[in-house]
Amino acid sequence: MKKGKVLLASLSGSVIEWYDFYLYGTATALVFSTLFFPNHDPAISILIAFATFGAGYAARPIGSIIFGHIGDRIGRKASLMLTLIGMGGSSFLIGLLPTYAQVGVLAPALLVILRLIQGVSLGGEWGGAVLLATESARKGLRGLFGSIPQLGVPIGLVLGTFSFTAISAFTTEAQFMAWGWRIPFLFSAVLIVLAIWIRSTIEETPEFQKKKESGQIAKIPVADLFRNNKKDLFRVIGLKLGDGFFNVFLMSFILVYATTYVGYSRDQALMALTLSCATMVITIPIVGYVSDFIGRKTIYIAGLVAMIVLAFPYFLAVPAGTGWFFTMQILLLGVVWASIFATQGTFFSELFPANVRYTGLSLGYQVAAAIVGFGPMLWATMGDRFGAAPYLFGGFMIGGLLISLVLSIFSPDTRTFTQYEEHAELGDLEEPELKVTPSGKQLNY
Repeated sequence: MKKGKVLLASLSGSVIEWYDFYLYGTATALVFSTLFFPNHDPAISILIAFATFGAGYAARPIGSIIFGHIGDRIGRKASLMLTLIGMGGSSFLIGLLPTYAQVGVLAPALLVILRLIQGVSLGGEWGGAVLLATESARKGLRGLFGSIPQLGVPIGLVLGTFSFTAISAFTTEAQFMAWGWRIPFLFSAVLIVLAIWIRSTIEETPEFQKKKESGQIAKIPVADLFRNNKKDLFRVIGLKLGDGFFNVFLMSFILVYATTYVGYSRDQALMALTLSCATMVITIPIVGYVSDFIGRKTIYIAGLVAMIVLAFPYFLAVPAGTGWFFTMQILLLGVVWASIFATQGTFFSELFPANVRYTGLSLGYQVAAAIVGFGPMLWATMGDRFGAAPYLFGGFMIGGLLISLVLSIFSPDTRTFTQYEEHAELGDLEEPELKVTPSGKQLNY
């Protein structure tokens, strides 16, 4: 299987899935709170709208179990085709929904249902895209390959925010609220057809094919996961919590924080977000490549420490002027968080044996996502009561980051696992002491 085609398949679907998912986040801040959840108090409208945003995150663990089961039993490719259909169909239908003014409570009810379908679909997409890349990686480049699907997050968000920015520039406020906001959702149908065509041309990953041919397929992957790899499942949840809260703030809630509590215009907030995501496109593959030489764990710890150090300065700088706002947004999201995120797919996947890897990787990541997805509800309450309180928001972020930092310090350096597997295949490495479990082997260092 050609590696370039595999990377394109993993990246294309990832871009579109995140485009759709973050399109909803942008629309939540700019459109949905007004058109689907009207209230005489704008703060209540924002709070309710972000509750539906959080519902998408809450649905992601369900998707990780469903599509993880398919991915570990039938194959990575089959699961990834289904996630695209679910995400693309729900996003297209959001673009056709009537508003509250037209059909009353039916409008927000339908919106929530489609958001839940989005969440279920994304719950299976991320892990599958990462495994499609890492399980097909060239020797010594698993970190680089694992970082490529991560590019779907910034590219998808840039496409989503750019589409809103472009449409906003060519429409009046009334036109944008009446029909302009629907265009990006409807356009997702075109992107989904393209991604399905690309993914239909690839084969199953070599690592999964070997497991299937040898009969080492888990009958009920989630049961085997909890029986043999429960510790690593909870480790992934904790590792993701800290940067996850900050990430949701930097990529979604910042649009509300900057416009409602600080006073920036919608275009200024969108520009800051777009610039930082564009920076991530450069940072992620570079750091992914470097992780193959110095280790995922080293980069992860360094990134978490940097986020802790920069938490208070970030919240103090946002209200200080657009120059400071843009600079800190680019630094914290585009460089520091991007470095952490570049390693996560490879780092987390290497903790699990192949027969439960899809389920373990997806479930751990998505449970953490479900928890952090309700951050905007809490922040909306904090902002309504205290405004843009830098030490309150900064302290909240630091608390979550400390949990992840402690867990990362005591996590194994998974790069050494990969190095052993690669050298063992070439026959130039004596087998070290192994701890054998019913689900597979893990190195005992």
